[in-house]
Amino acid sequence: MLTDTHVHLDFPDFAPDLDAVLARADAAGVKRIITIGTTIEGSRRALDLAERYPQVWATVGVHPGNATEAPDDVQTPLRELAKHPKVVALGECGLDYHRLPSKHMLGSKDAVLSEMPLNDPREPAAAIRDGAVKSTQAVIFEQQLDLAAELGLNVVVHERDAWADTLDLLAPYTGRLRAVFHCFGKSPAHAHEVLDRGHLVSFTGIVTFKNAGEVRDTVATIPAGKFMVETDCPFLAPVPFRGKRCEPAHVRTVAEEVARLRALPLEQIAAETDSTANGFFRFHSR
Repeated sequence: MLTDTHVHLDFPDFAPDLDAVLARADAAGVKRIITIGTTIEGSRRALDLAERYPQVWATVGVHPGNATEAPDDVQTPLRELAKHPKVVALGECGLDYHRLPSKHMLGSKDAVLSEMPLNDPREPAAAIRDGAVKSTQAVIFEQQLDLAAELGLNVVVHERDAWADTLDLLAPYTGRLRAVFHCFGKSPAHAHEVLDRGHLVSFTGIVTFKNAGEVRDTVATIPAGKFMVETDCPFLAPVPFRGKRCEPAHVRTVAEEVARLRALPLEQIAAETDSTANGFFRFHSR
């Protein structure tokens, strides 16, 4: 049995044919799917789906990319949602510095910070806006970490271009909760930084990309029981589906590539990752 530990079934991409999508997943041996909350409303939609479909479970949370639009207090609405027995974690939450204001066009259609002349007056303004976004993301992340610790739930972490800050914010929660760094695409050394703190990583279709040598090295060497598999669908369709909508059935392709890189049978990888998902998300205790 395979568990796809990270999907976004509430996204409009799946509205036209969700029943068929889930049927294809079942045919591929994907018997359990976790759909992920990224906003308060999205978390409600994820929970609605979990109530409708027995094989679907949910997380509730606010993605860092949505932090600046989130209410000042995300704990109150998330606390109520998280009481539902089909909610298995908080998140996805974390830090994402990939699209900070300084990396966007500033002041004109063709000027970005990296191309601005020294002492350009727009540069300090962008830096101030960067700081404000980072601060808001940190506040929203910490609220969710506090709530997870309060409720005895683990967290699904999104990290992009914010490695050190993410680990620093997680550090005070060591022993109080565990995190899975979803869509992991970094080196074995980065993975061990996470594992040494008691956390897990999860691999997507990126492991099938020829230019993803670093994470493929991680897949080949990471200890058993320390990782899970996911699609992050509708994003990151694995080879040979690149350029098409990703869907939960494709987690089998991810697992097949993990098995190949580790020189193990698919059945063993499926059993190991499903067991890891059971231990992390604690489905049967909900």
